[in-house]
Amino acid sequence: MSNTNRKVTIIGAGLAGTTAGLGLINAGFDVTIYSDRDRASLRNDVPPTGTAVYFGKSLEYDAEVIEDLYEIGTSTGMSLRIFSGVGETRTPVVEFDRSFNYRAQAVDTRLRADDRLGRFLARGGRFVVRTVTPDDLDAIAADADLTLVATGKGGLSTLFPVDPDRTVYTEPQRHLLLATFKELDRADHQFAYRSSDGARHNWFNIHADFGETFFGPYLHKDLGATRAFIGFAKPGSPWIDIFNTITDAQSSRDAVVKLFATYFPEDLALIEQLEPLHEDPHSWLLGAVTPTVRHAVATTASGHPIAAIGDTAVSFDPIGGQGAQNAVIQSTLLIRALREHKGKITYEWLLNQFNKHWDHRAKAATEVTRLFLGDAKYATHAELLFPAAAVNAKVGSAFFDFLSEPQPLLGIQTREQINKLISDLSGEAADNILARFTAPKQFATAPVAERALVSS
Repeated sequence: MSNTNRKVTIIGAGLAGTTAGLGLINAGFDVTIYSDRDRASLRNDVPPTGTAVYFGKSLEYDAEVIEDLYEIGTSTGMSLRIFSGVGETRTPVVEFDRSFNYRAQAVDTRLRADDRLGRFLARGGRFVVRTVTPDDLDAIAADADLTLVATGKGGLSTLFPVDPDRTVYTEPQRHLLLATFKELDRADHQFAYRSSDGARHNWFNIHADFGETFFGPYLHKDLGATRAFIGFAKPGSPWIDIFNTITDAQSSRDAVVKLFATYFPEDLALIEQLEPLHEDPHSWLLGAVTPTVRHAVATTASGHPIAAIGDTAVSFDPIGGQGAQNAVIQSTLLIRALREHKGKITYEWLLNQFNKHWDHRAKAATEVTRLFLGDAKYATHAELLFPAAAVNAKVGSAFFDFLSEPQPLLGIQTREQINKLISDLSGEAADNILARFTAPKQFATAPVAERALVSS
């Protein structure tokens, strides 16, 4: 059977659904995408589901489906700072600013999905606007050779039971705030106090007691070059009370300023310059994700196999930036396999494809997320890699390599393996590297003079 005679139905028009849809129609399949919103509503009436950062390797997978359309939103490294305590007991712990060994790109998920949907429609794909129920899905799957469910963490995800052997957590590990702000004037120069590459490096502030913040270059769907902020509050953190004051774009800006004033005042002079995106009432989002792995293949009431992709199959806490990357990589691997597979698409074949993806990417991506969540399993990694990264640039860049290619982390689990990694990267004994680490007495502060210059 040729691909042109094989029908694919995809439920959901987010990043995973539109990536799979475009890739499969490019491969010659007859593809229909269902969505409960029309195209304009998908683009303009919902918040982005994250910053959708692609770190390095995922850009290569994405290029198999769609050309790179975005010059804005690129970052080249990360400035990391760790703090502990509050007020008089507040103490700097570790600081390093390292370049990536790859290019990263943060683009509004609404824009990525809309661009894919536009190309999908231009190439003859069908787009049906209607809510699909489980009963509807049974009938839809009966009329297709392949049915993919890409409705995200909600929607039809409950059709796919949680896999307890692959799911680590039973509740959210962070309460989340996503907010987007206008780009700062003369940003490259202003960010130089924290970054060797100016504004092209992201910030990652870790408060050992309360949570983390990410701040970096972003491409907004309408306003272009902007700044994305994500706050990750630990359960019980006082940050949650700050997040809960938010009701609109202005209050999201005020909450971020308050957070920095209280916990990261070194950066306050820059953060105070941020302007909210009043043009986009959906430029902020509050939420919480329970990281979950589901049995990614199920059957409908009449026994038709259906497969979950993207967040429907594996949902990640956003702290490690793995969600969007996992979605595009899973979709691309499935497209590759379907190009070659000419037989019937069975439950067993779909399950085999997901298990291959789990071994290739998703398992390691869940472990990298645990690393960045500060999971107790990775306490030794934090103990050794953070100070080593502060001393040695290659170790620091390699630490961020896990965001692009998480698989090597699975082979670096013991203290001996971590020390070997440090030694291999630095060219000297890990003990020598760690002995040179000295905790900072204070962190550099955003110059107030720059703020006055910009506002004048």
